[in-house]
Amino acid sequence: MWGLLLALAAFAPAVGPALGAPRNSVLDLAQPATTKVPGSIPAPNSSLAQLPAETANGTSEQHVRIRIIKKKKVIMKKRKKLTRPTPLVTARPLVTPTPAGALNPAEKQETGTSSPGAQPRLAAPRALYQHSSWSHGHWHAPCLPSTGASLGSASHLPWLPSLWSCLTALSLPQAVLLWVWSPCEFQIAGLRHPAASPLVLDHTEDGSTFRSVILTQSHGLRVGKAAPGSVSPASCLSWPALLCPPEPDHHVLCLQSGLEDGDLYDGGWCAEEQDTDPWFQVDAGHPTRFSGVITQGRNSVWRYDWVTSYKVQFSNDSRTWWGSRNHSSGMDAVFPANSDPETPLLNLLPEPQVARFIRLLPQTWLQGGTPCLRAEILACPVSDPNDLFLEAPAPGSSDPLDFRHHNYKAMRKLMKQVHEQCPNITRIYSIGKSYQGLKLYVMEMSDQPGEHELGEPEVRYVAGMHGNEALGRELLLLLMQFLCHEFLRGNPRVTRLLTEMRIHLLPSMNPDGYEIAYHRGSELVGWAEGRWNNQSIDLNHNFADLNTPLWEAQDDGKVPHIVPNHHLPLPTYYTLPNATVAPETRAVIKWMKRIPFVLSANLHGGELVVSYPFDMTRTPWAARELTPTPDDAVFRWLSTVYAGSNLAMQDTSRRPCHSQDFSVHGNIINGADWHTVPGSMNDFSYLHTNCFEVTVELSCDKFPHENELPQEWENNKDALLTYLEQVRMGIAGVVRDKDTELGIADAVIAVDGINHDVTTAWGGDYWRLLTPGDYMVTASAEGYHSVTRNCRVTFEEGPFPCNFVLTKTPKQRLRELLAAGAKVPPDLRRRLERLRGLKD
Repeated sequence: MWGLLLALAAFAPAVGPALGAPRNSVLDLAQPATTKVPGSIPAPNSSLAQLPAETANGTSEQHVRIRIIKKKKVIMKKRKKLTRPTPLVTARPLVTPTPAGALNPAEKQETGTSSPGAQPRLAAPRALYQHSSWSHGHWHAPCLPSTGASLGSASHLPWLPSLWSCLTALSLPQAVLLWVWSPCEFQIAGLRHPAASPLVLDHTEDGSTFRSVILTQSHGLRVGKAAPGSVSPASCLSWPALLCPPEPDHHVLCLQSGLEDGDLYDGGWCAEEQDTDPWFQVDAGHPTRFSGVITQGRNSVWRYDWVTSYKVQFSNDSRTWWGSRNHSSGMDAVFPANSDPETPLLNLLPEPQVARFIRLLPQTWLQGGTPCLRAEILACPVSDPNDLFLEAPAPGSSDPLDFRHHNYKAMRKLMKQVHEQCPNITRIYSIGKSYQGLKLYVMEMSDQPGEHELGEPEVRYVAGMHGNEALGRELLLLLMQFLCHEFLRGNPRVTRLLTEMRIHLLPSMNPDGYEIAYHRGSELVGWAEGRWNNQSIDLNHNFADLNTPLWEAQDDGKVPHIVPNHHLPLPTYYTLPNATVAPETRAVIKWMKRIPFVLSANLHGGELVVSYPFDMTRTPWAARELTPTPDDAVFRWLSTVYAGSNLAMQDTSRRPCHSQDFSVHGNIINGADWHTVPGSMNDFSYLHTNCFEVTVELSCDKFPHENELPQEWENNKDALLTYLEQVRMGIAGVVRDKDTELGIADAVIAVDGINHDVTTAWGGDYWRLLTPGDYMVTASAEGYHSVTRNCRVTFEEGPFPCNFVLTKTPKQRLRELLAAGAKVPPDLRRRLERLRGLKD
C-alpha cells in the first residue's frame, strides 16, 4: 500500500479522477439535467486534473495537494488558476429533473446553482460533511469566503492550518493525500480509520466552532443535525465519530432547549438573521430514497422561531442539484411548514427521489424571527453494487421476544400470554384506574407470587409516567417475557432473581397519555403530546412535596427528635377531596404503602442519563442546585450501576442528546442539579417509604421505531438485570421480640452518620441499602429497649445479615399484662416497686 500511495502522490494530476475526485455518484448515477437561470454561470465538469476556474457564484477555486509521508519531510505544491471574480448570482435556479436512476458514468454534467451560492456567508453551521469509507473521505464545508477575499490569501482557507496541525499531530503510520477542491470542499485519501467510522472535523472560522450534521441509519434512515453547543468540541480529527450516535434516534425532533439565554443554536438549527437564503444540508453517505420530511420549530424557553415554508433539493455529488417538483405545475414544490414551535408537520414528496444529499431551503419564516427548525428526513438506503465494503449489520437481538409497540389492548393480551406461559412465577394485578378508566396493570414475578416472603425484598420498575415516553413501557414488557423464557430454560441468573426477590413491573402508569401518543405514531407524536394524563396533570410533579416540611424542620433543629427523618406524613392539603391529585398518582401511593418496596427505578425517555434524588432544589425557586440526600453514596452507586451497564450510555462515540453532555460525569446526575422537579416520585418514595428510587432516561428518542426496539432491548437488558441485583447490597435482617420470638413491625433501623432511617415490614424483616463499610446500626421500637451493633458491608454479593432481638420495657410488659387481665409476674412486680422507691 505504501508504494501505491507514494506513486499516487507523485502522479496525482494523472490519477486524480480515480483517487481524489468524487464520482458522479456512489452508484455512478447520472445527474438530472438542469436548466440554468438567465444570468447564471455554467460550471464545467468536475475532475481532479481540470478544476473549474469559477464556481457557480462567480468566485474562483484553487487546487492544493498536500502530501505527508511517515511524519518526515512534508512537501506542499500548489497549482492555481486565478480569474477575476464575477458578480454573485442571487437568484435560485430553476431545475428540470430527469430520472435519477439511469446508469451513465460517462455523461457530461452541468452544475446548477443553489441557495448556498446566493450569499457570501451562511448562518447554517459551516460544518464539514464527510462521506466515509475506510479508505477515503470526501468532505464538504458549506461555507464561502468573505466577500472580497483574495483567492491567494491565507484567509481564503481558514481551516487549512488547523487541518495541518491535526494531521501532523495524529502521527499517522501511512501516507495522507489532501485534495482541496475549493475553499469549502476537500478530500482526504489514503487515511484508514477503524470500523469504517466517519471522521469528525470541526471547522473553526472567526473564533467560532461549527458542527456537522449527524447521520443514523438502520432498516429505515432518519438523519438530522447536531446543533452547535450540543456536541463536545473536537479540536482535531477523532474517531469514531462524535457526531454519529450509536442508535438510530430521532435526535432532531427530540432536541430540547437549554436553560441559558443567548445561545443562537439552542433548541434547533438556526440561520443568522442577516442570511436571506439559508439552507440545511444532510449527507446520507450513500444512495438513499428520500420520501418525506417532518419539521418542527425551535424549542426554546427564550424565543419563538419556526419556518413556515421550504423547498427541497437533492444531489448525488453536492454540486449538481435538482428540486422536488409539483406534478401539475412543473415548478419547484414549496412545502408548508410549521405554525408553532412544537407540532410536528409531515410533508411527503410528490415523488420519492434517489440521491445522496438532501437540502431544505427555508422560504419563509415567522416574522421578526429567524429561520429555525428541527427536521427528520424520511428515507431508506438503496443498495450500491459499486460499494466495495459490506454494509453494517442491522441492529437486533437474538432473544425471541415480541418487539412491537403495544397499545392498551395489546399490552393486556401480552401480559396474559406471559402469565399463561409461566403461571407458577407470575401474577397480574391492578393497582387502580386512570382518569379514563384504564386499569394500571402490574406483573408480579417471583417463585411465590402473591405473598411477601419473610426476608425477601420487594423491587419494582415503573414506566410510562409520561405517556409519550414509550420505550420504558416496551422494555418492561420485554423484560417480563425474557424472565419467563429464561426461567423455563433454567437460566441460573434469572432463577436466582426470581427466588431471592419479588419483582413488580408497572409498564404503563399513564395509559391515557400513551394511547394519545400511540395513535399519533412514532414520527408525529412530538415532544409533549401524550406526556400528561387526561386531566393535563404531569404525574412526575403530582406527588406530595415532603421536601419542604423536612427542610424547614431541619432548619428549626427538630429532626429527628421531634420530626422524623423518614416516613413523613402526607400534608393535610394533599388529602383533601378537592386536592389536585391524579387518580394514577393516588393509586401508586396506595401501592407504595401496601408493599414494602426496597428498590425502584422510574423509566423515562428523551435523554441518556440516570438521575437520583433529591429532584427538588433546597433553595426556593432555584432552577438547579446540587441537593444530595443523606444516602448520596448509595444513590450514586445505584445510578452508576445502571449507567455503567447500559450499552448506549457507555458508547463513547455517541453524541449528546441535547445541550448537556452527561458522559463527562459518568452519565449520572443529581436530579436537582439538572433541573428542579417539585413533587417527583423519586423524592416522595425516599421520604414517605423505605424505597430508594432513581430515574433512568433511556434514550434520546422518546418513541423509537419498532425496528429500533431490538437494539434498545440489547442496550438495556443487562442494566435492567444488574440494577435489580443491587437490592442485595447493604444489610438485611429481622427484628424480633425476645419473649415471643415474633417479628416486630415498624421497628426503626438507624445508621450512625446517615440522617435517614428505614422501618421493618409487618413480619419484622428489613433491608437497608448501604455501600461497603463498617456501620453502627441501632434497632428501636416503641415499648422496647434499643439495641446497637456493628454491621459490616463487604463487596461480596449478598446483604450482610444484621438481626436484632429487642426486650420489652417494664412499662410495656405491664401494659400488655393488664390489657390481657393476667397476673403480674413477681420479677416485674419487684422491678416496679424499685422504680417507685427511686421516685420517692
